[in-house]
Amino acid sequence: MTNKANKIALVTGGSRGLGKDAALQLAQRGFDLIITYQTKKESAEQVVKEIESIGAKAFAIALDISTTAGFEDFKNEVQTILDSHFDGKKLDALVNNAGIGVNAKFDVTTEEQLDAMTNIHFKGPYFLTQKLLHLLNEGSSIVNTSSGLARFSFPGYSAYGAMKAAIDSLSRYQALELGSRKIRVNSVAPGAIETDFGGGAVRDNSDFNQMLASQTALGRVGLPDDIGTVVAFLCSEDSKWINAQRIEVSGGFMI
Repeated sequence: MTNKANKIALVTGGSRGLGKDAALQLAQRGFDLIITYQTKKESAEQVVKEIESIGAKAFAIALDISTTAGFEDFKNEVQTILDSHFDGKKLDALVNNAGIGVNAKFDVTTEEQLDAMTNIHFKGPYFLTQKLLHLLNEGSSIVNTSSGLARFSFPGYSAYGAMKAAIDSLSRYQALELGSRKIRVNSVAPGAIETDFGGGAVRDNSDFNQMLASQTALGRVGLPDDIGTVVAFLCSEDSKWINAQRIEVSGGFMI
């Protein structure tokens, strides 16, 4: 399915979980991929192989989203890949997905934990997107990863949920200010998903899984595929008139 007209997407945190599935879904829809990883190089290389087996090009680059110190070098690496493998073409989609979770109740959350959530989930995507703006095509799509926890609340997620609410707000501002370049910006807010997020609690704790499923209109928790297909849709021309929206993908949780 690879052809010269393939679009190019960059997905942060593409070595596992939701980022991996989003990258694979994008490849299925005719995108070539650049994915990032922090420490899981072997996992990222395996994702690259899976993407290539679909018939798309794929490259993996290390990126620590928690600090802006490496963003200039990262941008240069992306530029090198675009120049050497894509004839200098630009990106058509940017998916800000990389992140971790912290579960600590409000009264014991430390400044270090809050700083980590701020750096990884807000400051990092904010300045990484800013750094990559000139590598984005006119009319491209940015998808920021929010969370259902920005709407509903669970004990222990005040820092994480607050940062995801900030991402929802940022997405609207980005959509407004980048509209002159016809760049669309939306946020995707997953509900409870069976991944290794938060130590894999949703996936591995059957009682917790069933409790969450019982509060979901569709009667189950989510799978990575439930999210990746939506991300791929928002990166495609099929969503060309969707902009500045927060799309919760939770199966109807706590409605």
